[in-house]
Amino acid sequence: MRKTFIIIGSTLVALVVVAGGLFWYFTTQPLYKPGMVREGKNLRAPLTPPKQPEDAHRWAMEEDIQLYHFSAGEGRNILMIHGGPGYPDREPWPGLEPLTEQYTFHYYDQRGSGESTRPIDTPSSDNFYQNMKTVDQALGLGAQLADIERIRRILGEEKLILIGHSFGGFLASLYAAEFPQHVEGMVLLAPANMLVMPQEDSGVFEAVRARLPEEMRPEYDAFMNNYLNFKDIFSKSEDELVEMNQELSRYFTAAVDAETMEAQTVDQARPAGWGVQAIYLSMGKRHDYRAALQAVEAPVLIVQGTEDAFQPESASRMYTDAFPNAELCLVEGAGHFPFHNHPDAFAQIVGEFLSDLE
Repeated sequence: MRKTFIIIGSTLVALVVVAGGLFWYFTTQPLYKPGMVREGKNLRAPLTPPKQPEDAHRWAMEEDIQLYHFSAGEGRNILMIHGGPGYPDREPWPGLEPLTEQYTFHYYDQRGSGESTRPIDTPSSDNFYQNMKTVDQALGLGAQLADIERIRRILGEEKLILIGHSFGGFLASLYAAEFPQHVEGMVLLAPANMLVMPQEDSGVFEAVRARLPEEMRPEYDAFMNNYLNFKDIFSKSEDELVEMNQELSRYFTAAVDAETMEAQTVDQARPAGWGVQAIYLSMGKRHDYRAALQAVEAPVLIVQGTEDAFQPESASRMYTDAFPNAELCLVEGAGHFPFHNHPDAFAQIVGEFLSDLE
């Protein structure tokens, strides 16, 4: 009898170890790999967009998913990809206003954020990995990249000009790796330090903490322990996750204010809930996407503020080195939002790059 108990106990321990190992593996490995989108893998719908709605501010991506968008200017189409993940812009960038007589800047809320469709409330499966796949397929990197390709087709452009800020710069880079033949040029403004995980430099969460007032750090630490706890993530609803991301935005704003750079604070639309967590699940904790960028022959301008408190210059230099045809431009005295606090310099830099494309 005692031998039976030992065997059963050993078996249970082994199962726990295996389950723990599988949990670690699935939560650290990327669900997205470059090339998946152009091959049509892990997509909810084809890349060909459905019939478009009559609403001038809506693009249909799938039968049940629409993206809110607005534009500023007249002329050649340029697609703006906002940062976050999941923090859309409410208004056009002031740093691009001088260029609106030559270009039409299209801003859109990425799926799962702002006024665009939020396809998931609370995942329904009891299986952790199945929930991961459901959230990733609906809102992850592959879904976001497929939307950019659908927008290209809706706009009727053979080649896109892309401007991406922070996470949007990372997203634009991956789109170019998927569809290099459909990219004419890109402006990447402080592209997010996400090309390689784990990061060589301290991440944005650590940068925020370092710039918070001392009295806020204990509550921030407690918040981050909950925010980055994925074990119980699928018990949360969209509204609960939105509230968490709004709280994160509050700490970000406080960190900016602590650096007396209030001009960097930007009014943004309602953040994503599952749209943020889906990106983390897509990337996993271990990946290196640099090799995929070698396929991009289009010219790339990477803009970095010298006083950016949240994006290290080394990350922008990593992007510069990864693309075959990229240049880095430093904006003296600018922070993470130079299109707001240094709009004239930003307009000149971007305007010259766009003129060279033509």
